[in-house]
Amino acid sequence: MRTTAADPAVVTDLHVLVLAGGLSYERDVSLRSGRRVLDALRAAGMDAELRDADIALLPALTADPPDAVVIALHGATGEDGSLRGVLDLCDVPYVGCDARASRLAWDKPSAKTVLREAGIPTPDWVALPHDRFSELGAVAVLDRIVDRLGLPLMVKPAQGGSGLGAAVVRDDASLPAAMVGCFAYDPTALVERYVPGMDVAVSVVDLGDGPQALPAVEIVPRNGVYDYAARYTAGRTTWHTPARLAPEVANAVAEVAIAAHTALGLRDLSRVDLIVDEAGQPHVLEVNVSPGMTETSLLPLAVQAAGLDFGRVIGSLVSRAAARGT
Repeated sequence: MRTTAADPAVVTDLHVLVLAGGLSYERDVSLRSGRRVLDALRAAGMDAELRDADIALLPALTADPPDAVVIALHGATGEDGSLRGVLDLCDVPYVGCDARASRLAWDKPSAKTVLREAGIPTPDWVALPHDRFSELGAVAVLDRIVDRLGLPLMVKPAQGGSGLGAAVVRDDASLPAAMVGCFAYDPTALVERYVPGMDVAVSVVDLGDGPQALPAVEIVPRNGVYDYAARYTAGRTTWHTPARLAPEVANAVAEVAIAAHTALGLRDLSRVDLIVDEAGQPHVLEVNVSPGMTETSLLPLAVQAAGLDFGRVIGSLVSRAAARGT
């Protein structure tokens, strides 16, 4: 077993498969994430290759099983637990949480229920399937939502990522269109009380000493909404790392992020998206088990802010996954 002199936690004589692409709306982002992970692993001295999650994957896993897999797939393919379940069937170890935890985190209403039960603050919400929305009468349902949660509201797919189908609703008249836009991406809409404040993302990694929170990244989108374009178009968003938080608030944000990671049963890495309100109280919005790794993604920014090398972090996670097995 060979390791690097710079970091004995990184085992270099491993065959690593990076899975990217898929058929979700986030395919292009996934390919960019995969290529960056591939380059980082190769720079760390590992034998890594990039492969799509397609019909050729299972025969490849059988013919030449990798020592570990990095899942750089976004959207359902990489985050709903199904691919992880297939890798478990093939006895192929992978970086990240298991299939059960992935399914839980992927479904935002279910994840929020677990967070609420664990005493972790998350905005009030209602999950509304399209069928119920139609059967019960759109106008009556929307009126009740506004009465219960107030305005403004955040509407987003119950299962999904990258800000696709998400919208801030500031008046009654805008809510129907927001619901229609959301249903284009998912049959269930999550309607959440909008909490004004600072958008922050906290990446959590476990390099062998338990989960640790990397410096929070403050997100300042130019148009005020961190949607798909703001996430992946250069110049649309400004990031501050570390976030411009008072030390005691930064500590509270880190503690809440680790608590959310732990409550959902995650391992290796995650990204916790939060709002910090005017009183300095963090509220967890969602938790991503397959964070973006592109040049504008938040986890790599946090790794850099922590003074860590991205390749060594990914290499250490791969080495731990290979040693752990399935």
